[in-house]
Amino acid sequence: MLLGDEAIAQGALDAGMSGIYAYPGTPSTEITEYVQSKKELKGKVRSDWSANEKTAMEAALGMSYAGKRSMVCMKHVGLNVAADPFMNAAITGVNGGMVICVADDPSMHSSQNEQDSRFFAKFALIPVLEPSSQQEAYDMSYGAFELSEKFKLPVMIRITTRLAHSRSAVTRSLPKSQNKLKTPLQLNQFILLPSMARKSYDRLVNIQPDLEKEALESPYNSLIDGKDTSRGVIAMGLAYNYLAENFEDFRIPHPVLKISQYPIPVKLVSALYERCETILVLEEGYPLIEESLKGLLGREKKIQGRLDGTIPRTGELNPDIVREAFFPPKGKILDVPDIVKNRPPALCKGCSHSDVYLALNEVMDPYGKGRVFSDIGCYTLGALPPYNSIDTCVDMGASITMAKGAADAGLVPSVCVIGDSTFTHSGITGLLDAVRENSPITVIISDNSTIAMTGGQESHATGRLDVICEGIGVPSTHIRKLNPLKKYHEDNVRILEEEVAYEGVSVIIAERECIQTLARKKKI
Repeated sequence: MLLGDEAIAQGALDAGMSGIYAYPGTPSTEITEYVQSKKELKGKVRSDWSANEKTAMEAALGMSYAGKRSMVCMKHVGLNVAADPFMNAAITGVNGGMVICVADDPSMHSSQNEQDSRFFAKFALIPVLEPSSQQEAYDMSYGAFELSEKFKLPVMIRITTRLAHSRSAVTRSLPKSQNKLKTPLQLNQFILLPSMARKSYDRLVNIQPDLEKEALESPYNSLIDGKDTSRGVIAMGLAYNYLAENFEDFRIPHPVLKISQYPIPVKLVSALYERCETILVLEEGYPLIEESLKGLLGREKKIQGRLDGTIPRTGELNPDIVREAFFPPKGKILDVPDIVKNRPPALCKGCSHSDVYLALNEVMDPYGKGRVFSDIGCYTLGALPPYNSIDTCVDMGASITMAKGAADAGLVPSVCVIGDSTFTHSGITGLLDAVRENSPITVIISDNSTIAMTGGQESHATGRLDVICEGIGVPSTHIRKLNPLKKYHEDNVRILEEEVAYEGVSVIIAERECIQTLARKKKI
């Protein structure tokens, strides 16, 4: 019985994976954690956390260069961080099989946007596998390395929140041995000087028909017959389950094209299109297929989906939404009883972040609102009552650079709050910019010694933040420490007041371990 995330991890292990690289991000975190939980693999399969998604992608590519099978995992916004090596890995190609697993989060359960990673894969011209079940997640992960090595390309597995975090029985295949070390036969394969990159890009473009043929013949893509041709349905990945759940014994009366491997199998799409009066497209995320159909097939027949309003343009797909595309509303499966009360997220009682915000609010009150920039982590909840302490949260690391930009514009003082792990993920480079120009900003690193938002993974920054900041060039006299406890509130306010008034770069490190990880340690 495996989560979708766990099924992907087990499939990769059984396929002979030698290393997995990732930065924690819901809903992808459990893939790497599953590998880490296998104590018998220690020293045999590399599975430590990376500093960010870009470093993870590059390290996975390096393992592939050496002939080993590697996997890199992230959530959809993490793919933005890794976009540079991701796009170029499609041009260099791979040596050992390399699988990129991206977990998208429609409806933004724990994310800043609803971004659909299939667009990135289409942009990069690489194959995509999109499982509709935990068994398919396992099978696709198991087979993706072979597909990668066949075409010498990275392969993306794209999942969404519901598949990642739901559980089902999975039948395993026979485990394979890890690849032996083997450097590329063509040693300049990974050199993207323009003269070489042009040839590699030509190869990537020229094998697209082969990738489409592979998708056409894939067991994950199938055209299922149905007698009622008034409507044909194209269902991608998990959307196929939502469709089947709305019909007795899962018997769908309409012809259905199930797509779980890309590029789009155009011949199967054309066969469905020729048979049916209208086409309904069910896909989790953006209308990628729907837009493509309008270009591939023209506008002679009505194509329904997110673009025409048959399916809502935003938000997560579910069985109720699919039902309303077929039947008049009769009440919803997913209705929440009135007795279930909404419980908004909040900082844990005794959280060190709360003491930081209480002191910060007192210091910033004379300056007025709109001067505190923040970042992504538990401390983002400081935007909510009772704190209302922060004014921005855009992307990983943006707090420091936005504070710098605001200070450049004349908004002084500008203060930013960032976590220890987010700082090492992508805050360091912003601080480098600020140090170089001696920008009048105050950087508060709220250090709880863990990556708390995703379950308490180890932070790269623990015990070394002051050394890192001094090495970057922050004056040691303006690297200050807070003890975020209520009994030190007056001292914390005084230190914050002094550094906020300083017309240059200062860093304040508030150190206290996350109470959740501390509680777990005490139970051991």
